[in-house]
Amino acid sequence: MKTQTLAMMIVALAAVPAAAQPTYVTGTVSPESVARVVEQAERMAAQADRVVAQAATAERLAVEAVSAIPARVTTFAWADQAQSDRERELARAEREREEVAREKERAAREKEREFSAYDSGQQELDRGRWDRAISQFDRVIEMKGSKADAALYWKAYAQNKLGQRPEALSTIGALVKDYPKSRYLSDARALEAEVKRAAGQPVNPSAETDEEIKIMALNAMQNTAPEEAIPLLQKVLQGTGSPRLKSQALFVLAQSNSPKARDVLVNIAKGNANPDLQLRAVRYLSVHGGPESRAALAEIYSSTSDVDMKKRILIGFMQAGEKGRLVTAAQTEQNAELRATAVQQLGNMGAHEELWAMYQKESSQDVKKQIIRALFTGGSVTRLTELARSERDPELRLLAIRNLGVMGSKRTGDTLVEIYNADKDPAIRKAVINGLFQSGNAEGLVALARKESDPVMKKEMVSRLSNMNSKVATDYLIELLNK
Repeated sequence: MKTQTLAMMIVALAAVPAAAQPTYVTGTVSPESVARVVEQAERMAAQADRVVAQAATAERLAVEAVSAIPARVTTFAWADQAQSDRERELARAEREREEVAREKERAAREKEREFSAYDSGQQELDRGRWDRAISQFDRVIEMKGSKADAALYWKAYAQNKLGQRPEALSTIGALVKDYPKSRYLSDARALEAEVKRAAGQPVNPSAETDEEIKIMALNAMQNTAPEEAIPLLQKVLQGTGSPRLKSQALFVLAQSNSPKARDVLVNIAKGNANPDLQLRAVRYLSVHGGPESRAALAEIYSSTSDVDMKKRILIGFMQAGEKGRLVTAAQTEQNAELRATAVQQLGNMGAHEELWAMYQKESSQDVKKQIIRALFTGGSVTRLTELARSERDPELRLLAIRNLGVMGSKRTGDTLVEIYNADKDPAIRKAVINGLFQSGNAEGLVALARKESDPVMKKEMVSRLSNMNSKVATDYLIELLNK
């Protein structure tokens, strides 16, 4: 520090103005001048000491700051990395959701293709076009879906009708081998026995005529001897007849008021026959049965794990007016498809208040969407209007607005206009515009367009109006062109 002070004194002396420096007069220095110089130099040295001290403090703070930088950088880097990881995780989760949705959609399309081909095969059987039926059933078999075992059975049936008995036996063998638990095995064994009995015999060209005669006889016995018809109907149902013949036998049973006939029908509906007959029996119980039949359907619903069968029973509950059982299924069913089906059927019944009560308690957005669609199906303008105005979930509110637009009444149009005027959300406003367009409400769109100052929204309205076959819309467009 002394060295620094001395240096600063030298600097200070050099900086002293000439007037303040000692005066040399013929080799003599004035004592006062020296004293002033020394005093000034000391003051400057003290100031220099303060500067040095401040510099040292600044250097220490700088060192501390520099040493702290890595930690802060690490903290910021960790935060940035965490944010980046979170964004990647969200993106990955979104991709997984999209993949699951695509897979569900693909499975649904595949199932629809399978059921369509199977139904086509059944129709070809009813028409006696055996070769075309085989072609359709081959498509189903290749898909290896839920109808593959049924397709194998009916393919063998068609092959037998064509006289292709070795091929029919081979197809039955594939059914037994590949689907050892199939509910078509009983029918297949009966068909196998018939094929073997007929081996070596020519194709009977009158077989189709014989079946037509059987159907006519079944219809006649329904009215003349219903009790005597029941054992014969059972025999037909257990035999190797066509889908059409067996369906007709079931229909005759369903028309009978006999407790014995109902017992046979219930027995088949419980699964003591192949799935095709079971589905038909469930359908007939829904339409023709009384309280006992509906109780049987409820029993079947609780005991089966077949989703398609349960869907059919839920539809049956709707047809039978079983609102309470549908509400129970909609509230307690674990399977999302079945819950959606129950909600849909409640909508078909117009069960607005039951659906509304469910909506208030429901936490799943997907189920709420189903309820909104069911309210639309049931024509509940009141509840949809309430949701369109007050639902807090933007996606659900948009869905309610879209459904209101499709309903297309004067009341819904007025509601949509009110929502547009009250809400500034562009998504909501566009949904209203589209709703008015879908309902053909040119008056509402023109009224909004006249007041709209937002060019984006006005362009949206004009775009919709230009696609409407309406004099009101045309007049407004001409008015715009003349401005």
